[in-house]
Amino acid sequence: MIKTKSFNISKQVVYEAYKRVKANRGAAGIDEESLADFENNLKDNLYKLWNRMSSGSYFPPPVKAVEIPKKNGGVRVLGIPTVSDRIAQMTVKIYFEPGVEPYFHPDSYGYRPGKSAIDAVRVTRERCWRYDWVLEFDIKGLFDSIDHELLMKAVRKHTDCKWVILYIERWLKAPFQTKDGKEVERESGTPQGGVISPVLANLFLHYTFDNWMQRNFQQTPWARYADDGIAHCRTKEEAEELLKKLEERFNECGLELHPDKTRIIYCKDDDRRGEFPIIKFDFLGYTFRPRRSKSKYGKHFINFTPAVSNKACKAMRNVIRNWRMHLKPDRELIDLSRMFNPVISGWVNYYGHFYRSELYKVLRHMNKALVHWARRKYKKLTRHRRRAEHYLGRIAKQEPQLFAHWKMGILPAAG
Repeated sequence: MIKTKSFNISKQVVYEAYKRVKANRGAAGIDEESLADFENNLKDNLYKLWNRMSSGSYFPPPVKAVEIPKKNGGVRVLGIPTVSDRIAQMTVKIYFEPGVEPYFHPDSYGYRPGKSAIDAVRVTRERCWRYDWVLEFDIKGLFDSIDHELLMKAVRKHTDCKWVILYIERWLKAPFQTKDGKEVERESGTPQGGVISPVLANLFLHYTFDNWMQRNFQQTPWARYADDGIAHCRTKEEAEELLKKLEERFNECGLELHPDKTRIIYCKDDDRRGEFPIIKFDFLGYTFRPRRSKSKYGKHFINFTPAVSNKACKAMRNVIRNWRMHLKPDRELIDLSRMFNPVISGWVNYYGHFYRSELYKVLRHMNKALVHWARRKYKKLTRHRRRAEHYLGRIAKQEPQLFAHWKMGILPAAG
């Protein structure tokens, strides 16, 4: 007699899940097993995982709690699943996500295929030109606060697949394990760092906020990236009313607006003569505020528009400092390019979309670090900063492809 599995899960999908987890890389979980360790016995490990998931006997291990410093102080607790658990979560995600994606609102941008943070910044920029007022809101501790009962109600609304529901429930209940080995039970939330968590958070906020806005504030455009959101209003009174209703709605659903990151902003420019104490806000690493701009006809005017935030600039300069290039005189310039240019390219590709000149001060900081390196590497340049700048400037003109900002024309002084 052939023994059948409780659940029909494709081995091919489990293998596809492994490939996606491998592409995302990531740290080891509580078992300290790295992706390379898992791959040492790949065929057997994947078979065991498939076998346990198919029979209903897969129980996720505790999630490793890792504290990550926030840019503005404090810490964010990430939950790092084991490699095999990440593959299990990815398997469920591959089955579950296509069923919920079509229902999500076009102005929900976070953790969604085919959408990006830059899309959210772009649409917010355009709406700030059309609407005078903005309500900026942030949900306090979203991933820690999601109500399990409400979330599972939403999950069951979109799937009747028993094993998908079963494993999502088990992941929600899996405890955190702290660095001292203590296990902490979880009664709410979905771990930030889990593979399945982003789509679950989006599903929860789809009903808590997105759908609710569509029903109650149809004339108010908004953009949401996970727990960060922007809503555009025509008047201050409209923004105040929305804030009041939003607080009530989130309280109903077990969420809380962050008091320091939720406020009303006036989008001041040349055409808006009113006064209000708050005329700027940060969204996804960009600061929106009045800026001096130039029209295509050469006329200067004040425009309400985004540019890389001071906080993001400070973080990037800290990264450059931590590279400690001046302590790498044994390396060649091509080595530095291979090590650091992918990061510089990422910054340029993200923060260079709008009002790019604000990013130049960070890129010039990179040039200063390269000059410092050159003065350490070559004795003839040690005491001559200007000579080192000219030396690198000549190389930058000859080989601009070495660094992304050199291709943009942000060069050390050229001789």
